[in-house]
Amino acid sequence: MTTPLRKRKTFFLCLRSFDMDLCQYPAHKLHTLLKRRQVSSLEVTRSVLQRIDQVEPEVNAFISVGKGSALEQAKAADRMIARGEIGPFTGIPLGIKDMISVQGVPTTCGSRMLTPYSPPYDATVVQRLRRTGAVFVGKTNMDEFAMGSSNETSFFGPTRNPWNLSHVPGGSSGGSAAATAARECIASLGSDTGGSIRQPAAYCGVVGLKPTYGRVSRYGLVAFASSLDQIGPMTVDVRDCAWLLQAISGHDPLDSTSVPGEVPDYDQALGRGIKGCKVGLPKEYFGEGLDRVVKETAEQAARDLETLGADTVEVSLPHTPYGVAAYYIIAPAEASSNLARYDGVRYGFRAADAGGLNEMYTRTRTSGFGEEVIRRIMLGTYSLSAGYYEAYYKKACQVRTLLIKDLQEAFKTCHVLLTPVTPSTPFKIGEKVDNPLAMYLTDVFTVSANLTGHPGLSLPYGRNRNGLPIGIQLLGNYFDEASLLNTAFALEELKRDGDDGFRDESL
Repeated sequence: MTTPLRKRKTFFLCLRSFDMDLCQYPAHKLHTLLKRRQVSSLEVTRSVLQRIDQVEPEVNAFISVGKGSALEQAKAADRMIARGEIGPFTGIPLGIKDMISVQGVPTTCGSRMLTPYSPPYDATVVQRLRRTGAVFVGKTNMDEFAMGSSNETSFFGPTRNPWNLSHVPGGSSGGSAAATAARECIASLGSDTGGSIRQPAAYCGVVGLKPTYGRVSRYGLVAFASSLDQIGPMTVDVRDCAWLLQAISGHDPLDSTSVPGEVPDYDQALGRGIKGCKVGLPKEYFGEGLDRVVKETAEQAARDLETLGADTVEVSLPHTPYGVAAYYIIAPAEASSNLARYDGVRYGFRAADAGGLNEMYTRTRTSGFGEEVIRRIMLGTYSLSAGYYEAYYKKACQVRTLLIKDLQEAFKTCHVLLTPVTPSTPFKIGEKVDNPLAMYLTDVFTVSANLTGHPGLSLPYGRNRNGLPIGIQLLGNYFDEASLLNTAFALEELKRDGDDGFRDESL
């Protein structure tokens, strides 16, 4: 079995090799062992905590780790299992992105502004997992308020890619991706506003899924851009992704954007085969600016789909080039409104020694927010201001409508779309931190799905010559995550016997 940082001597895990520790197993295999009483949740949790002790000083995937709490939760899970009460994530240690509320646990959003703050309630996704007996080991690192594509804007320092510690893990859910890849948790939750699950999943070699907008409750997720944010799973394989999506999906009356309706059995959707499936290849995603190795990986995936019986066809999404521009107007505009609540009055950070209320606001927000967050607040405030609203924000919303029409037209003839996730493989820490535009362009293939609300999945599909992961993206029609998962599962099964470095062998 190959795991990050173990494959080559240039990678960190090879210096900390381990053989068949419980933390290496995917959730669905641990579930079988727990159900058979061959292992205990306490043993699994201890294995994960030992792994965190071993690699965390160099990876920095967590902002906080609750060892004592995790062990107590594991003991409670073992008592549930002893009573015959076991669900898919009973006793499974998970990481939670630090903008998802866990009652009584500090939630910082990677920012000084929310230190100290501990929410008095659980997010709905956390409630649902807690009821099943899941174990929460800690809150994962992230770009500040989810604004970033490299996990370098965190107040708590950058997370490092476990495949190569000099490179970024992607963002903003870089901590969740790195923790899952380095086996510091069995699976994790991230959030995706412009690619923040899919991009780091591709960079770290794990599976990441952004659900359809409204499929998973946003209640308890600290808001960045409310019309774009979605919580989703980050896992080591597709079956775990299906299981975790199942566990957190469903209507929630506490979220006004949550969509009523029955949630499909995603595990049953796996293994149906894809013979006759029509897969679209959007020509706008394979043009200039795409690294050769990334393009070749996506083209290989297309050939593999044909081998499995699918039909591939070129399609056009003509307004794709305008997606990034529209996103970086709409998202900052919503952020400038959502982040207005952080004023130093009610909770979180407050600047000291201010001479009056206005000075306290100014000092608090200037020193509480990082440079990237301030930049986006200013961009959003500008685009919403009198005289510029129609020229920028209104125009961006019109582009958003055109992007929706493009995708809906494509899904009249295609079941799924196949694209790259990112235009390049992971870049070095510090390489783009002083060039915001270059950083924003790393989201060029992911932002459209957030603007339109469609689901998207990132699947690890290879490595470059330096051993860094490359992912492919599958896009689906509204609420058709089942097709994405089934297609990804078929590709994963095809490559399972290959030395791709991302798959666990059978027990």
